[in-house]
Amino acid sequence: MISYNTKEWFTFIFHFHKSDTVRKLFPIMLAIGVYAAAVGYLEVEYFKVGKNDYIHNIPIMHGMLGFVISLLLVFRTNTAYDRWWEGRKLWGGLVNSSRNLAIKLSAILKDENDRSFFRKFIPLYADILHKHLKDADTSKQLFEDVDLEIDHHKHKPNQLKRIMYHKINDLYDAKKITGDQLIILNDELQSFTDICGACERIKNTPIPYSYSAFIKKFIFFYTMTLPFGYSISLGYFVAPVVVFIFYVLASLELIAEEIEDPFGDDENDLPTKKISENIKKHIEELI
Repeated sequence: MISYNTKEWFTFIFHFHKSDTVRKLFPIMLAIGVYAAAVGYLEVEYFKVGKNDYIHNIPIMHGMLGFVISLLLVFRTNTAYDRWWEGRKLWGGLVNSSRNLAIKLSAILKDENDRSFFRKFIPLYADILHKHLKDADTSKQLFEDVDLEIDHHKHKPNQLKRIMYHKINDLYDAKKITGDQLIILNDELQSFTDICGACERIKNTPIPYSYSAFIKKFIFFYTMTLPFGYSISLGYFVAPVVVFIFYVLASLELIAEEIEDPFGDDENDLPTKKISENIKKHIEELI
């Protein structure tokens, strides 16, 4: 996650970070600028299109479609941010569940071997979950055209949770914890699996393909038709204007694509590795 000061306006305006959309879109922006300049040249210099020609009324279409595309992009970015924020809340819940489990075990367990077991395995769950969500196969589990070799032992968060639950059950059998304490600890352990399942839901359920494809096509054809209507009134200035419009629309889509999977390796994804390290530090302080 990028660290920054939200109040430094001029830093945002004049500094281009390596994750900035300008860097990613620059080649296609250059191509669109050449295309828009070519259309402007043909209309103004070659075909001599005037303000009385019907093609001059194309901006009316752009005005009507501009409202539609703005609604689509607002919905797209809001949906992507909701996924990002839900992922952050889930990992915040994992932090709290790990702390609560460690606090309760620190008061219940007297044997140092038992305490050292949970001192190791509670933060290990967060680290394993971090690696599990980074795995490309995790995001493909629901794809119909992908044939994955199903091996339940590869689901390491489940295996780790099973080991911890067996350990707690062994403590109950050994009369080291009571039945009431077993129920209390079970609630904390259950939240681990709930968080893992919710993170997997975000990871392996992207935005529907038809919706994503339609927005990209809409942006492309909307931008490609802009020079035909505005070349007459703007002349060669139509090229930078069209490039800027494309930059704004495409950047919103790129940002949405980046944050809709908060467990990836992009600059703005969640720092799950850092969170797991903090969990390890806190658990070692508690037990």
